Amino acid sequence: MSIGVLEPVSDPAVDRRVAIQAAAASSLRRRKVYSAIGIGVCRGFLLIAVIPLLGVILYVVSKGLPAWNVDFFTQVTKPEGIPNGGILNAIVGSLIIDGIAVAVSVPFGVVAGLFLAESDGRIGGTVRLMADVLTGVPSITIGIFGYIVWVKNVGSYSGLAGAFAISIVMIPVIMRAAETALRGVPGTLSEAALSLGARKFTVARRVVVPAALPGLITGVLLAVARGAGETAPLLFTAFGNQFLQTNPTKPMETMPHTIYTYSSSPYADLIQIAWGTALLLMLVILVLNVGSRVVAARLGRERR
Repeated sequence: MSIGVLEPVSDPAVDRRVAIQAAAASSLRRRKVYSAIGIGVCRGFLLIAVIPLLGVILYVVSKGLPAWNVDFFTQVTKPEGIPNGGILNAIVGSLIIDGIAVAVSVPFGVVAGLFLAESDGRIGGTVRLMADVLTGVPSITIGIFGYIVWVKNVGSYSGLAGAFAISIVMIPVIMRAAETALRGVPGTLSEAALSLGARKFTVARRVVVPAALPGLITGVLLAVARGAGETAPLLFTAFGNQFLQTNPTKPMETMPHTIYTYSSSPYADLIQIAWGTALLLMLVILVLNVGSRVVAARLGRERR
């Protein structure tokens, strides 16, 4: 009696895997060529975007660096013909106005971002839409609004009016950044805290906000960078001041206003001060943008 040889039974899953591997191997060279072309195109567009940026930075450095000296940082702005002028009053005014704006906009923006992160209803959608619309509103419109709301009612220009206008610029940026950061916190963290009997407010303050701190800091620094470079809101509110003024209820000079005023001047020494101020402001905004990412990355590594 002869015994037949058993034929191997084919597995459909294995057959499909083998077919897929064969198809992938046959198109490997073509896919590598397409990948190399795509990477090359991306690098080309990156270079196209970086070259104008580097050109602007180098041009501002070459124009503004000769204006930097001790008097530039320690003296107030002076009229044409008077030597040793500086921008001390503009630096102090910008620090005071932006500081007040940050003190007002950060708590409001973070709380509003927390509300948006926890709300998906109609009210939350409306607030989110308003924040997005306000982010795209031209800054000159915000300046006119600040003039009507503050200057017209109070009766005078002031640093507080400028801080009010700048805070309107900052708040929507902080709101949307805070919402994104808070939504990125795993829901298991808050659920675990709630299961231990913690109140919702305590969970938000002790668990959710600390976990989202890197994103919150990034959003705040980006908002400060945008607000520090705005000129139009300050033209209608802070107005400017050639003297050193630390009282925010009075008109105050700012670096954006100095650039706007002196850059259109026919005098070479005032134009030089405008270039120096532009360089300082550009470096401040560059440090804030880069610093926000460095701080966020470091905090993210520490919390892992």
